[in-house]
Amino acid sequence: MGFGLIVIGDEILSGRREDKHLRRAIELLGARGLKLDWAQYVGDDRDSITATLRRTLAGTDIVFCTGGIGATPDDHTRQCAAAALGVPLVLHPEAREQIALRIAETAQGDPVKGDLNLPENQHRFKMGEFPQGARIIPNSYNRIPGFSVADHHFMPGFPVMAWPMMEWVLDHDYAHLFHQAGQQERAFYVFEAPESTLTPLMERVEAAYPGIRVFSLPSVGDAQRGDQLARRHIDLGVKGPAEQVGPAYAMLLEGVRGMGFETMEQAASGAAG
Repeated sequence: MGFGLIVIGDEILSGRREDKHLRRAIELLGARGLKLDWAQYVGDDRDSITATLRRTLAGTDIVFCTGGIGATPDDHTRQCAAAALGVPLVLHPEAREQIALRIAETAQGDPVKGDLNLPENQHRFKMGEFPQGARIIPNSYNRIPGFSVADHHFMPGFPVMAWPMMEWVLDHDYAHLFHQAGQQERAFYVFEAPESTLTPLMERVEAAYPGIRVFSLPSVGDAQRGDQLARRHIDLGVKGPAEQVGPAYAMLLEGVRGMGFETMEQAASGAAG
């Protein structure tokens, strides 16, 4: 069982909006000793969304899905989730109650605007139509809920709504998984070193510690910085079981220093990504 993220919306793929969910999901999971295993972007195409959900629902991963759960013509996620599950969309009673409360709040005592039989208010109830058997996810921002089916959790695309909902799901449904993986990550910077020269050492570290993965992230440097990272460098490190990270890190660092390259250590982090 891993954690996945699906971000839905043509506006992300076209560049009209920049995705902020990926970084935030990594942060929310990392704070709980968990990690994101994969992420996927999907446009507002019903066939693509349905195929993606059909595939992920057949697996065992815990999946957060953002975007497309409104009731405008370009919102398809609710319908696609139902199609992928082979069940109908039904108005969830708790969702209807929350939407009715929201209508009353926005009407501010106006009996005309608060009339639930108005066409526009009836249309708002469509946002509470979820795949049969779904559970609701509370929305602390404006009451319009998201929904969960199995280990898939569907939220709006707006960060101000989606992020608290994601936190709620993690703390409500998966607290038993927090800080159990025992995964750690440690890294240091290597300056002016060819990556190809370091590769044999990286392979030796992985061979010596089978649970460890060595990562190498080269950078040409940032001339605008006023510190050492303005120079060409590699972000080099190890991640894996806590008991192996320490000795693997020491082997990697000592090996690089033995080659004569300048290094700068970084602070250790909890969950490996």
